[in-house]
Amino acid sequence: MAELMRAVRQDVLGGTEVLKVVEVERPEPGPTEVLVRVRAAGVNPTDWKHRAGGGFLKNPPFILGWDVSGVVEKVGIGVTIHKPGDEVFGMLRYPFGVGSHAEYVVAPSRTFAAKPSSIDHVQAGALPLAALTAWQALVDTADVREGQRVLIHAAAGGVGHLAVQIAKARGAYVIGTASAGKHDFLRGIGVDEPVDYRSVDFAEVVKDVDVVLDTIGGDYGPRSVSVLRPGGVLVSVVLSRLGEIDTTGIRTEALLVEPDHHALTQIAALAGAGTLRAEIDSVFPLADAAKAHERGDTGRVTGKIVLTV
Repeated sequence: MAELMRAVRQDVLGGTEVLKVVEVERPEPGPTEVLVRVRAAGVNPTDWKHRAGGGFLKNPPFILGWDVSGVVEKVGIGVTIHKPGDEVFGMLRYPFGVGSHAEYVVAPSRTFAAKPSSIDHVQAGALPLAALTAWQALVDTADVREGQRVLIHAAAGGVGHLAVQIAKARGAYVIGTASAGKHDFLRGIGVDEPVDYRSVDFAEVVKDVDVVLDTIGGDYGPRSVSVLRPGGVLVSVVLSRLGEIDTTGIRTEALLVEPDHHALTQIAALAGAGTLRAEIDSVFPLADAAKAHERGDTGRVTGKIVLTV
């Protein structure tokens, strides 16, 4: 008889009321896969957007969640880098490897890296999707280097606040947009120049930027072009309206985050050293996933929301 586990599933699209805790069959690891008992799982904007609109996943039923921190329960044949009992963290393949808002997940072994012993599962569960997005945008795509000027939009958000810390670790001068009430927080994580998007037009007060990270979408991408130096790079992680941009003299890239064992180990090293830390906005037990989504729907989240299992 198959073993069961609890999971937060939705059978229709809609508001937070569609999220239900149910019992489903526990997965088993196949070749090169590991079964991880989930201890904490981040909740990201992509979760509540998929809940309401389906996104890449189209129509339910589905179990949301891409962030994972937990303990290896079983390994499939061919796995050499993890053993049962290892504490690991990682991001399930985006977008179709979804399902971490449950007691167990199965994924390829190199989806995960060793969790730094100096951080707990809540902290580790908050990092993967947002930190990998920031890393792949700033390091792999834009190659941010010491002394460069980097503009990060929504710098107090889940991706934004981790991107700030990664850019600072690379030696960059960081400009971050956020409402005035979050400027003390931004300075505390290393932002050199906070910009209140509500009182000023960033495109008028920010100049000579080497790299822009757009985590907002809409017209933020097109409006950011004017702040870039010749040869500058605009990376959008929201995949919107880049086609409207005159790319003469600049480079634009649309990025969708991928699992990346090597980058995750670099992120783990920064987190283990205390150089990279997720701001935890709020923590909810798995059974209160709907309340976590309600918090996300407010649009006032600073840092990350995490579910504990």
